[in-house]
Amino acid sequence: MRSRIRSQKLPLSKVKCTPARESIDSELGLRINIRMKTLPAFALMTGLMTGMALAESVNFDDLKTGAPPPGWTATKTGKGDPRWEVVADDSAPSKPNVLKQSGEAAYPLCIKADTSLKDGFVQVKFKPVSGKKDQAGGVIWRCIDADNYYIARANALEDNVTIYHTIKGRRLSFKNVNEKVAAGVWHTLRVDFQGNKFAVTFDGKKVIEAADDSFSEAGKVGVWTKADSVTLFDDFTYGDQ
Repeated sequence: MRSRIRSQKLPLSKVKCTPARESIDSELGLRINIRMKTLPAFALMTGLMTGMALAESVNFDDLKTGAPPPGWTATKTGKGDPRWEVVADDSAPSKPNVLKQSGEAAYPLCIKADTSLKDGFVQVKFKPVSGKKDQAGGVIWRCIDADNYYIARANALEDNVTIYHTIKGRRLSFKNVNEKVAAGVWHTLRVDFQGNKFAVTFDGKKVIEAADDSFSEAGKVGVWTKADSVTLFDDFTYGDQ
């Protein structure tokens, strides 16, 4: 008589893993857990490294004093005689040098010649020192030439921050806010620009959000003053987005 062998299904709760299987499962789970924790950290580090790689900074410290910085176009919008030069200054955020404007013109500006940004940011630290007509410091972006560009500036005589476009030498504001701008103090001014949208940040506070379609293509970045403003600039930073 042929014997019959019956297969019996055991409930999973009664199935026991051998020590070897438990070890494999434990090791596999550990590897998965480590991998899941590592990936976000790796992604974060990659993002930070990418962001750092996109930013450029100029602090003027290794440049010859008594002359405009090499690679910059020291110029003006309108009439006048601006004076742009690298000088030593004990109050500089990054010692020893700063970029100083001490002449007088309608709108003195200093353009970084090798830049071309369409969407990105520009930031500078500036110190309004003196000026009877004006005490202003600003940044420019999407600059085509000395007569065509965007500008955001802060003014210590007027205590306000304003964003403009300058077209064919004519400056026109499209948003202005009252904001305390102390003279003789270092401030930080930053503009983020994406398409036709702009955000202006002053001393870490977002003060302006605006839109304009005057200039849509890539252009140069730089710094700006007005009239007889004696203004110091340091730690000029810019980058793509």
